[in-house]
Amino acid sequence: MTTVRQKPSLALSLAPVLVLVLLLAGSVVLFSDGSSGGPNQIALILASSVATILGVRLGFPWKEIEQGIVHGISLALGAILILLVVGALIGSWILAGIVPTMIYYGLELLTPAIFFPSACVLCCLVSLATGSSWTTAGTVGVALIGIAAAQDLNVGLAAGAVVSGAYFGDKMSPLSDTTNLAPAMAGTDLFTHIRHMLWTTVPSISIALILFTIIGLQSAAPRDTEAVDAILAALSTSFVIGPHLLIPVVLVLVLVVRKMPAYPALLIGSLVGCLFAIVFQQTAVLTFAESPTLPTWAGLLKGAWKSLFAGYTLTSGNPALDDLLSRGGMGSMLNTVWLIVSAMMFGAVMEVTGMLGRIAGAILGTVRGTGSLILATLATSFGMNIIASDQYIAIVLPGRMFRAEFARRNLAPQNLSRCLEDAGTMTSALVPWNTCGAFMAQTLGVPTLVYLPYAFFNLFNPVISAIYGFTGFSIVKADSAQTDD
Repeated sequence: MTTVRQKPSLALSLAPVLVLVLLLAGSVVLFSDGSSGGPNQIALILASSVATILGVRLGFPWKEIEQGIVHGISLALGAILILLVVGALIGSWILAGIVPTMIYYGLELLTPAIFFPSACVLCCLVSLATGSSWTTAGTVGVALIGIAAAQDLNVGLAAGAVVSGAYFGDKMSPLSDTTNLAPAMAGTDLFTHIRHMLWTTVPSISIALILFTIIGLQSAAPRDTEAVDAILAALSTSFVIGPHLLIPVVLVLVLVVRKMPAYPALLIGSLVGCLFAIVFQQTAVLTFAESPTLPTWAGLLKGAWKSLFAGYTLTSGNPALDDLLSRGGMGSMLNTVWLIVSAMMFGAVMEVTGMLGRIAGAILGTVRGTGSLILATLATSFGMNIIASDQYIAIVLPGRMFRAEFARRNLAPQNLSRCLEDAGTMTSALVPWNTCGAFMAQTLGVPTLVYLPYAFFNLFNPVISAIYGFTGFSIVKADSAQTDD
C-alpha cells in the first residue's frame, strides 16, 4: 500500500525552524562557549527530529528520510576533509614559525601616525594567517583596543578596524571554517570560491581602509605601543623569524594559482610546514615533543607529527601570544565537523520532506531576476544571523534553500557561495545577540552597536554584492564556468 504524501503548508514548514530558533536561544542563555562547543549541535539534531516527525506524518517513510540525511551529509564530506587538513596545516605552520613570521611582520606595519588603517591591515594579516576572526580579535585586537584607549582615541572606531580586519581573513583565508563551508553548501570548490570573492572583498576592504585613513588622520596618533612590542619580543624569543619562512606560503599560493585541488595543495603545505619546523625550529619542536629520552631525530619527528593532529601549544609567558598561537591540529576541527554534520542533517530532513522547498518557494515568489535572487539570498543569510544567532546556520540553510534555484537559472555555484559569505559571514558580527557579535563585544570591551557604524568592511561587502547582482557585474554563468575549467 502506497502512502499518500501531503505537501507541507508554509506554517508547518516553519515549525521546525521556530523550534530551532527557540533551542538556539536557549543555548545562548544557558551556555557561553560559542556555536561549535556542543549546544547548537544538539539544537540542530532536536530540530531535525521535529522535522522528521512532521515528515512522517506527511507520509514520508523513515527510510527515505534517513537516505536523504546520508546524502545531505555526504555533500559536505569534501569540506570536512579539507577542514581536517586545514587543522593540520595550522598546527605545522605555527610550529614551523611560518604563522609567527607573518604576524611579526604584520605587527611591524603598525604605524602610529595612521593607527586605524594600520590596525585594520594588521588584523587582516593575522586573520589571513590564522583563518580565525575570533582568535585575531581576542589577541591582537585586545592589544589594539588597549593602545587606542590609552591614547584617548575613539575605541568604537578602533573596534571597527579590528572587526573589519579580522573578518577579512575569516572570509578569505583557506584556513577559515566558514570559507570551507560556503563552497560545500553551494557545490563549488574552495579556491574557485576564494577567487570569486575577490570581486566583492577587494573593493570593500579598499573603501574601509580609505575611510579609516581619512578619519584617523583627524585623530591624535598613539605613542605607546608597549603591548605590541611585548608580542614582538616574545615572538622573536620563541621562534626563529625570517623571510625564508614564507616560502611555504608562496608554494601553496603557486599551487592554488595552478588550480591544484584544495585538499592536496593544503596537505602538501602541511608536510612542507613539518619539514621547515624540523629544519628551522628544532628547539621549539623538541620542547613541544616533550620526550627528552628520545634521540634527537625521533624527537623532531614526534614534534612535527604531533602538530598535525594535536596542533601547537605555546608557552612564551605572554598570555596574548600564547592564546594566538596555541591552536591547530586535526583534532581542533572536530567540533566544527560535528556542527556541519548536524546542520546538514537538519537541512536534509527539511529538504526531503519538502519543507525547505516550501519556505524557499515563498521567498522565491518575490524573485524576478538575478538581482532579486542575489538580494533574497543576502537577506535570508542576514535574517538567519538575526533569527538563529549563528553564522554557520546563516550559511548552511540559505545554501540548501537557494542552490537549486541558482542552478535552474544557469548561475555558477560560486555566485551562491560568495553571497553566503558576503552576508552570512560578514553580518554575523553586527548582530548583538549573534554568537559572533556577542563574542566581539565581550572580547573587545566595546558594545556591538558602538563599533557597528565603523565596521566598514562588514557593512559595505553585502551592499556591493547586491549591486553586482542587479548590474550583472562578475556574475558567472554555469555554462561559461564549465568552459573556463
